[in-house]
Amino acid sequence: MYYHFFKSFFPHLRVQGFVKVVKNKAYFKRYQVKFKRRRQGKTDYHARRYLVVQDKNKYNTPKYRMIVRITNKDIICQIAYARIEGDMIICAAYAHELPRYGVKVGLTNYSAAYCTGLLLARRILKKFNLDTVYEGQTEVNGDEYHVESEEGKHGAFRAYLDVGLARTTTGARVFGCLKGAVDGGMDVPHSCKRFPGYDNESKEFDAETHRKHILGGHVSDYMKSLEEDDEDAYKRQFSQYIKLGVAADGVEEMYKKCHAAIREDPEAKPKPSREGTPKRWTRKKLSLAQRQDRVRQKKESFLRANKQE
Repeated sequence: MYYHFFKSFFPHLRVQGFVKVVKNKAYFKRYQVKFKRRRQGKTDYHARRYLVVQDKNKYNTPKYRMIVRITNKDIICQIAYARIEGDMIICAAYAHELPRYGVKVGLTNYSAAYCTGLLLARRILKKFNLDTVYEGQTEVNGDEYHVESEEGKHGAFRAYLDVGLARTTTGARVFGCLKGAVDGGMDVPHSCKRFPGYDNESKEFDAETHRKHILGGHVSDYMKSLEEDDEDAYKRQFSQYIKLGVAADGVEEMYKKCHAAIREDPEAKPKPSREGTPKRWTRKKLSLAQRQDRVRQKKESFLRANKQE
């Protein structure tokens, strides 16, 4: 009925009937669920396959990955390789370790990402006794730098960057970790196209802009401009900087000292033991002797009360 109605008014149109998608037994028999971490939206298996699979002629040689993950309050850098049982983590560095090296504020910015990558590189090279062979880029200049194997010595430690599900935009903090690791002496294949200072239109890379980001210049510039425009907002936003006495002009020096301290002692330190009395909200369980003594005291109290009556 409706088909003929529309056909009479719109003869040039092709009217297609409604087709119901039937999910029958054959559909469900062939249905295969995705991997658990894909269902959770945690792992990009298309990218992971290329990062994990090793060449057959290299046999069981580990293919190392430099894993970078950024949370709201921390930056995590790890060196791992894949096995059937799961990923094996052989080294890790965290931004919450940076207060030990003099950086107590801004633990998730680009400069802190660089420091975390540098810490990871120096730590893993020291673990494999390569820290004296591959010093890396000791002076921060922001320019492109690649680590090459030394003739007649152990090859440079190579790892491939694993960013997970993070967006790889130009200037992203994951590339700050990458630059820190490369300057620390690790061989991580990369180009400078995603570092701050790269212009996609002119295809040119400004190393000075990148150096500024590594040493916190963008933070100090914002501190100065905000203090001039709105002092209350500055006091609110940079309250921890003010509390610790970190001025806009002292940010660069703070990061330079941090780089030197990391190179001097990159090894992880155990957490200090915190001693204290545990809190209890319930009564402690009595022993058998205590329970028997409690019953005895109740009996004596009951007998005394009867005698007084």
